[in-house]
Order: sequence, then structure tokens, then C-alpha cells
Amino acid sequence: MKKILNIICTACVVCGLTACSDFLEDQKPQGTLSENEVNTPDKVDNLVISAYAIFTTAEDINSSFSMWNFDVRSDDAYKGGSSTNDGDVFHQLEVEKGVLTTNWNINDMWVRLYNTLSRVNTAIAVIEKCDDSYQLKAQRMAEMKFLRAYAHFLLKRLYKNIPFVMDANMSEEQYNTLSNREYNNDEGWALIAKEVEEAYANLPVKQADKGRPTKAAAAAFLAKIYLYKAYRQDDANTNQVTSINQDDLKKVVEYTAPAIYEEGGYGLENDFHNNFRPETQYENGIESIWAIQYSINDGSTYGNLNWSYGLIVPNIPDVTDGGCDFYKPTQNLVNSFKTNADGLPMANYNDANYDMTVDNADPRLFLTVGITGLPYMFNKKYIMDRTPAWSRSGGIYGYYVTLKHNVDPDLIGSYLIRGSYWASPMNRIVFRYADVLLMRAEALAQLGQVDQAIPLVNQLRDRAAKSTQMIADYESRYGVHPYCKPYKGSYSKEEAIKIVKTERRLEMALESERFFDLVRWGDAPAVITSYVTKEKERVSYLGEAQFTQNRDEYLPIPHEQISSSNGHYVQNINWGK
Repeated sequence: MKKILNIICTACVVCGLTACSDFLEDQKPQGTLSENEVNTPDKVDNLVISAYAIFTTAEDINSSFSMWNFDVRSDDAYKGGSSTNDGDVFHQLEVEKGVLTTNWNINDMWVRLYNTLSRVNTAIAVIEKCDDSYQLKAQRMAEMKFLRAYAHFLLKRLYKNIPFVMDANMSEEQYNTLSNREYNNDEGWALIAKEVEEAYANLPVKQADKGRPTKAAAAAFLAKIYLYKAYRQDDANTNQVTSINQDDLKKVVEYTAPAIYEEGGYGLENDFHNNFRPETQYENGIESIWAIQYSINDGSTYGNLNWSYGLIVPNIPDVTDGGCDFYKPTQNLVNSFKTNADGLPMANYNDANYDMTVDNADPRLFLTVGITGLPYMFNKKYIMDRTPAWSRSGGIYGYYVTLKHNVDPDLIGSYLIRGSYWASPMNRIVFRYADVLLMRAEALAQLGQVDQAIPLVNQLRDRAAKSTQMIADYESRYGVHPYCKPYKGSYSKEEAIKIVKTERRLEMALESERFFDLVRWGDAPAVITSYVTKEKERVSYLGEAQFTQNRDEYLPIPHEQISSSNGHYVQNINWGK
């Protein structure tokens, strides 16, 4: 692994900030800028902006930092596309057959994220050399540590055993002798947590630039880190959860305290769908704690658009021609939104497929999944049916379409732009307040504080029931039955944990959290095996799918990285060499 000194800022994820031409004109060849040239406040800020920028410029439609490409391993999504050969390496991940350590997508994400770390560390190394005349030194350092932790977090969820690049001033020799087994699983999470705790201590409650993390963003991040850390997977010979740490759960409760978020002005949107609208008036709303910022009309040809979802757009003739129709909702996911006579999720939801003319359903279904017979993106000019417009594969991957990532076709030219692929300026929310409530509920349920956990779930269910601005006439016009009620009565600890897990799936569906949740809970082998057993009756290509416990929870360490590490990297268990 080489240290990549990449300090040119070509785009920016921080609203209102742009690349500085005077900095680019002064730039020397990589790695040769003198301290005097870069440690002035304006030059340091340019490096900081450059570090933010790489969280958009380093990702790709096939390697999105949202991780949607890798969520196809879960029970939420089919790969989609034109056939199983379209993006075949992701098909291999979906069925967990034929995955090779030499597959390009395995190495590509690794390289992109370590390039990201290189850019962030370049900024940190210069900030460290600044004296106290740089008034924003502590705050900017906190922002960069937040970003460095986020990149490590994404890597750790994917590969588990990773080299940590926490010293911004490492020599090339030190880089080349890093081990990916220096820390066990718990120690790795602790290292990331320490980084964000330092950021939390120095970040302000509010930021003028929306893309910069606030104190609440660090708190939400810490809650997530400690939630992963709580489910201990420290047996080097397995990926199984061996225990659930109470102290880590208490940290989750600490960092999800309502006062932290109230001070920053965060809370739930009145309508669930507001989180997934591209229009300027909806972006950076009260539920968006930290989001990757995309833009349009910023002076460049295409702006700083979100290309990472470019493969997800459906292929509507003469409208979104060229849409690739990836990341298709599964039948299992659609069925999970069914509700019983009490307005609660059904225990046997997957016994029969959802029938919109008969079954009750959580309103979030219609805001998450495009369904045959209903308008696509709530636009009545585009009623979905069983044609190639809604399934480029001719039905191999079904006819459902994800809605959270897509934009109303009537917004082409303003919020939906055609370049090499389709793109949008719509932000990608990384931490939203609903997730904070769910993390708090999960920790409290695991701690046995059921009476505090269930009301948090009910906040989301109450919001779901009221999220009807886009579907107000669906019942009268299309015959669907939106129906969602809160939980009532008393529940055991085990029942409460199950309730929280179910609610997390419904609320966060197709936000690329599902597979990682299953792995951290230790539920992936049982849930994915059960899912495949039933789902292959509906989609034939899953007939070859098989989840291998203590292997498929994580990606292999890329062969290219193993072979160039001079023996310092050890392959993940059961992936060979």
C-alpha cells in the first residue's frame, strides 16, 4: 500500500465552498509543497476542502460509498440490471458463489477508500504543523478525524480485518509494514471510537456549512460505532457474535441522549418521504444530521452531482433511456411491510406475497418501493406495469423499483441530469435522526429497559402512519390499504429486541444498512439462508445461492493487497490465500 498524496480539489461536498484557483496555481508536484506554502490558514482550508471533496470524487457507480452495490447480499435487494451477467461480480456476491479474491470490485473499493484516507491524512499532517494563530485548528482537526474515522468505518464493515492509517506522518516504509491484524475486532472499533470521541470534544453544535459534521453528527457516529463494538466478534476463527457488551450498549445510550440532538435542532421530519426528496427546500432538513452534499449549477458542466446511484434508475422508454435498473427490492422486503389487524408487522409475513388490493401495509412501503399498478415516483403519468420499462431483465429480478434513490422524471433537467449515466444533486444522508432513535431503542432493549425502548419505536410508527403527503389518494384511487399502528401492552426483552430489529428493517430499507446489521447481530447465516430458501421459489437465479457461515459475513482481503503486503496482511477466514 503506497501513500498517495492527492491534494487537488476538483469538487466539494461542503455547501458554499469551492476549489481555490490560487491554490491550484501554486501547487507543486505531489508531495513537494513546503511547509511555508501550505500551513497558512487559507492554504490549510483548501486542503481540508480537498479532503471533503474526495468523498464524492473517489466513489463510483460500481463502488458507491453508500454501499448499495454490496447490500445485494441482504434480503432487501436483488442485484438487478439486464441479466445475471450484467455486473457479474455483484451477482457472485449476491448468490455467494464464484467470488474470487481477484475480482475487480473487491479491490476497487479497498483502493478508493484508502485513497480517501490518504487525502484526509494529507490535510491532518498540515493542520498538525499549524501554530495557534490558526484559530480554527482544533475544529478543522476534529472534522478531519471525523472523516478519517468514517473511511475506516466503511472499510471495517466490509473487510473486518484492515490496516489502520491513524498516523498522518507515516513514512513509506511504515505504510508498507502495516499489518491488517494489529488489532482484534474489538480493538479496531475502539480505535475508531477514540478518533470520533476526540472530534466530538471539539466540534461545534452548529456549522454554517451543512456538509461539515456537528457535535450531534459525532454523537450519532459514536453511537453507531459502539453498537457495532457491543456485538463482540473477537474469536479469530469465526465471525460469530460471542457476547454482547453492556458497557458498549451504555455508550450507545449516552450518545443518543435526546438533549444532544435537541440542542442542534435535529428531530424527525413530519413526513418520512421528505428525507428522500431532491428539491432544495427538503435537503438538510431537521432529520439530516450529516449528509454527503451534492450540487448543481455550481459553474461546472454537470455540477457536483451524485453519480453513485447512476445504475439504479429504471429504463423508461423515451424518458430515462439508458437507465440500468439495478438494486431492485426483493419480494421478501415488500412482504415484510404487511400489517395485521392491529396495524403491526406480521410474524408470518412471508408465507404469501403482498396483494395491494387485499393486504394492509405500512405506508412506508409505498414510499420505499415502486409497485406495479401504482405511480412511479408518485407521478401519475408513469404507472408501473409488468413491462421492460420496469424490469430491464424481463422479470428475472421482478418488477419492483426502489424509490429512495430515484427522482420524479418530470424533474429531468433540474434535479435529474443525463450525463454518462443519470445523476441527481440529491444529498445522501449518512446519519439521520430516525437511525439515532433506532440505535437507542436497540441498546435499551438489549439492556432490558423495554419500557423505554418501545416508545422510541412507536415514535417512528406514529410518523409512518402520518406520512401520506405523496399517497393521500392511493387508497381511494388504487385500492391499497395503508395501515400502521403503534405497539401496545407489555413485552419481554426478547420480544422487544425482535420488535426493534423489525422496525429497523422497515425504516431503513434500501439505505444499505441491512446486510451490515445482520452481520453485527450475528443473524446473517440464519436470516439469509431462510430468505434464499423461500425466495428461490420466486426468482430462479437464486437457486444456486448459498450463504457460508464464517466466510460470507465479510469480503476477502483483495488478492492484490495480500500479494503486495510482503506477508503483512492475513486473509480473512475461509477465503483461502
